[in-house]
Amino acid sequence: MRLTKFIVLFVICTLAISIAMPAFAADGAATYKAKCAACHGPEGQGKVGPAVKGSTLTADQITDLLAKGNDAKKVPHKKAAVGLSAEDAKAVADYVKTLK
Repeated sequence: MRLTKFIVLFVICTLAISIAMPAFAADGAATYKAKCAACHGPEGQGKVGPAVKGSTLTADQITDLLAKGNDAKKVPHKKAAVGLSAEDAKAVADYVKTLK
């Protein structure tokens, strides 16, 4: 009886995690649309800010730019992006690298 309960609990947890995984992947896109698209365009084509679609920067370089800022860049990227955790920055960077 205990083994059956354990197996049922395991299956439920496994299903919950597998259902939640696509939501994690979408976080980068949602954060990009909320915080970046106004300047860089909804598809990364550029607007007020430069195009990020097809960027030559690596995902790690984009993550660092968002998380730490860069004095050589124009505002707002001179400083770290406000309200963006390191995990969010990584998710956005990964999303930007999918834009082609």
